Amino acid sequence: MNSLHPRIRLVWIGQAAVSAAMFALVVGVVDFFTLEIGLLLSGGVFLALLVLFAIHSLLRYRVWRYEIRGDELYLERGVFTRVKTVVPFVRIQHVDARRSPLERLTGLASTVVYTAGSRGADVTVPGLTPTGADDLQARLKRLATEAEGDDAV
Repeated sequence: MNSLHPRIRLVWIGQAAVSAAMFALVVGVVDFFTLEIGLLLSGGVFLALLVLFAIHSLLRYRVWRYEIRGDELYLERGVFTRVKTVVPFVRIQHVDARRSPLERLTGLASTVVYTAGSRGADVTVPGLTPTGADDLQARLKRLATEAEGDDAV
């Protein structure tokens, strides 16, 4: 099983910091108009959430794995609820390589696999190098085409 690049932890902790800051801002606004406790409450909420979210990010990294098997892409992830996803190559519609601002900052990329099915039937493999994301995209495209024929991807 392939693990993600260790720098993905920085991306996830950065996302956690933004989420904690947004939640602390909401608490601060509510506090300003109702409780009037001051910045102590908002700062405490930010620090507590940042620590919890950062721990979650580190645990998330430890369990995230993916593998290309004979005729499928297999993913394992989840801290509290373990999710095992199998994506048969014949279900792949198209594959994208993408880089968010935080991923670009840390030199990482993601591969997004869109599958036939309902809305939200796509899977993302984060924490790849840009070359790794491009290689995974090309490999999945080739394997999906071989599994279904020339008009699969």
